[in-house]
Amino acid sequence: MRLVLLLLILLMPAAAQAQDRTAVERDFQSWLQKRVWPDAQKAGVTRATFDAATTGLTLDWSLPDLQPPGAPPPKEQRQPEFQTPGRYISEDKFPALVSGGRAALKQWARTLDTIEKRYGVPREIVVAIWGRETAYGSVKPKNSAIRNLATVGFIGSRKSMFYPELIAALQILEGDHIPLVELKASWAGAMGQPQFLPTKFLRYAVDGDGDGRRDIWNSTPDALASIANYLKGHGWVAGRWWGTEITAGTGVACTLEGPDKPRPVADWLKLGAKPRTPALSGAPALPGHLLMPAGRHGPAFLVSENFYVLKSYNESDMYALFVGHLADRYRGDARIAGGWDALSGFTRNDVRDMQKRLEAQGHDAGGTDGLVGFRTRVAIGLWQQRSGREPTCFPDAELVRQAGR
Repeated sequence: MRLVLLLLILLMPAAAQAQDRTAVERDFQSWLQKRVWPDAQKAGVTRATFDAATTGLTLDWSLPDLQPPGAPPPKEQRQPEFQTPGRYISEDKFPALVSGGRAALKQWARTLDTIEKRYGVPREIVVAIWGRETAYGSVKPKNSAIRNLATVGFIGSRKSMFYPELIAALQILEGDHIPLVELKASWAGAMGQPQFLPTKFLRYAVDGDGDGRRDIWNSTPDALASIANYLKGHGWVAGRWWGTEITAGTGVACTLEGPDKPRPVADWLKLGAKPRTPALSGAPALPGHLLMPAGRHGPAFLVSENFYVLKSYNESDMYALFVGHLADRYRGDARIAGGWDALSGFTRNDVRDMQKRLEAQGHDAGGTDGLVGFRTRVAIGLWQQRSGREPTCFPDAELVRQAGR
């Protein structure tokens, strides 16, 4: 009898969890009809399209960052020891991508000719994004975009971000006539070869092969033209390259970094910046921006406004640098010359605490998200200057505990 009671006690949490999920699934069905359907209808989705997409739809409980009613907030996913930015762009990531990209440039040369003329975006940049996102279309997400977005839009920890993407995905089914079975995405709803979110698809996807459909899943011309259209729509300046690596002498202060501190390229050269290529030095009157993604602990770059257009594709300096460098590698074999110091001994929470201290002292650290963005890097450098230290503009294990104190 005691054994039976013990088994019942042990099984209670699982049973309660199953019961709770059943209740959440019921609420999900009500939410689909009472909230999603009216919003979809206002967005031009017909009842037939909505029913085809949602009949029999259930939540995908395997997705990350879910927060069902009554559940505690999801645990922080990024709390391992900090990794140096150089790991994102390490040399071992490039040989296969460079080889595949050069082959793709040849295979799709005629399509890319048309795209360059129409959008003013260099073919190498377009192909580099394609390679970074889905390895030239070889990586194919297999999840249902509707199910994933409905799940994270209902019980995800960032509902407000994903709910509009669900409505947009339904609009795609309605207006673009993409079969539901082909509307595949990553867990977060990024779709097709360019990995567009649905709202991005609606605004920037184009018909690149002239068949009357915007099919970024199966049509490479559509995918490539859509990437170029996105970059043009975000301000790509035709005729300017993204940037170049530089040797930053002592006259190039790391606190001068950022999109908000442009100077004519000629001024950077006078300060001692020595470009490795003539990519920007050939336009001395045009603005250039200093990029030091690891402060004095890594290489430095002089970038054009087009670098920040690349960054708009995925809000990360390292992503934009990866894409720009990959595009360079299609043209030649020059690796990034500057080394990346190995930095460790602190976590994202440590950085967040440091940012709070810096902001309390009046520095603009760009928020307290635990990420070492350019505003945090500049804030560190300014604090170091005021403290009588040599600015490095990037934390190490000791500095992350001291900065702002």
